[in-house]
Amino acid sequence: MEATQKHMIQEGSSMFYHQPSSVKQMDLSVQTFDSYCTLESSSGTKSHPCLNNINNSSSTTSFSSNESPISQANNNNLSRFNNHSPDDNNNSPLSGSSATNNNETELSLMLKDLETAMMEPDLDNSFNHQGGFGQQHRVVSTAMYRSMEMISRGDLKGVLYECAKAVENYDLEMTDWLISQLQQMVSVSGEPVQRLGAYMLEGLVARLASSGSSIYKALRCKDPTGPELLTYMHILYEACPYFKFGYESANGAIAEAVKNESFVHIIDFQISQGGQWVSLIRALGARPGGPPKVRITGIDDPRSSFARQGGLELVGQRLGKLAEMCGVPFEFHGAALCCTEVEIEKLGVRNGEALAVNFPLVLHHMPDESVTVENHRDRLLRLVKRLSPNVVTLVEQEANTNTAPFLPRFVETMNHYLAVFESIDVKLARDHKERINVEQHCLAREVVNLIACEGVEREERHEPLGKWRSRFHMAGFKPYPLSSYVNATIKGLLESYSEKYTLEERDGALYLGWKNQPLITSCAWR
Repeated sequence: MEATQKHMIQEGSSMFYHQPSSVKQMDLSVQTFDSYCTLESSSGTKSHPCLNNINNSSSTTSFSSNESPISQANNNNLSRFNNHSPDDNNNSPLSGSSATNNNETELSLMLKDLETAMMEPDLDNSFNHQGGFGQQHRVVSTAMYRSMEMISRGDLKGVLYECAKAVENYDLEMTDWLISQLQQMVSVSGEPVQRLGAYMLEGLVARLASSGSSIYKALRCKDPTGPELLTYMHILYEACPYFKFGYESANGAIAEAVKNESFVHIIDFQISQGGQWVSLIRALGARPGGPPKVRITGIDDPRSSFARQGGLELVGQRLGKLAEMCGVPFEFHGAALCCTEVEIEKLGVRNGEALAVNFPLVLHHMPDESVTVENHRDRLLRLVKRLSPNVVTLVEQEANTNTAPFLPRFVETMNHYLAVFESIDVKLARDHKERINVEQHCLAREVVNLIACEGVEREERHEPLGKWRSRFHMAGFKPYPLSSYVNATIKGLLESYSEKYTLEERDGALYLGWKNQPLITSCAWR
């Protein structure tokens, strides 16, 4: 989500602005993984592109003599997945019916077979002389029986969880079978849970197939063009209030903190397109008594130049023209570097300036003490505290994925992103020609990274606000409560979206949620 939040300049806006290193019996080459895991699609595609292309790359896949967990036999089942349409109630697993009558009969027969096998009185004793194999057989049968019941009633979330559990337990036979079943249940053009399920399944396949670095190489190999990516980002920006919520709350806190200052320096740790500052520059230009002199230091990962189609100087030029129109003395300094590389001397802080620091959906990318001894997450906060800022704004996703083990992280990812996918449906119709591209290029990579990667390769490391509070307190900060004006402004913003969005103020922070599930939090510190 955070890849989107700052790639648009809204000049017309009125708002304030591991995976296992190897899997036994499996040799899936990086070349093969690159060839099918590209996140490509067209608006008319019904299947998931990564899985769809597995069929077309089997000739380059190397298997051991004992066959891969993602077996060639199961790859053939993808044709059924590719033909699945979520608009066909007879085929939708979420409608409570199976994909075909034959499939329903097959499930019924398999369930009966399993019931018979599990009721055999001597099952546990039949292989005890071989190290308790009978007990293992009973456990596997129970898991398969439970999974088949979930499949028969269309419980996609349950089947995804069972597959994740099989992956974690190195149960290759169960994983292989569940992947083949899930391929028939997910669809990038279906219900929200089907669409998210397609990307979660891709993450599970990627977790089995390759190391984290190779996964990211595969995920990045078919990027859209810069203008296309900006279009997708803008569509998502307009479809959901999450990013506008972050902009308005942060800008409101900054405007309040510098309302009597003549020289204002804003350090933005993820400037991207600079869109957040359009409304703030306009507001400062209309300030009673005249505008202050504004200087913005924009930090951004060098990879973002792809979307901008140029360096940070483009951002400075756009904001400079706007500031001139608003009568605001303006200066811009671009710093194309990763946040882990930031040092005080690179920030250009001057005496006599009121300093505001902005962390917009970026700190969760910083590795902490669980990843590296450098602990850049806390190091950055201590560095900023040494600057004695007037205000520091933090906007983050309300999720707990940083140090969570794989299975709890899988569940947290499913619950968090399912709410996001559901909210997208309010503004983007199912037949919207760009919706698939928006979800793939703006959200799917986060999902895949959370599921497929471990260690330094996992960039998505969210923490709940309670944990962020602890980190800010340890760095020496105190809370800076958001004003009632900011709250009222955001409430007005939400009225233009859906009544299912919720806004809660708690302990000086704001929580934006979907159906009472908090998704984004905003707070300020000093």
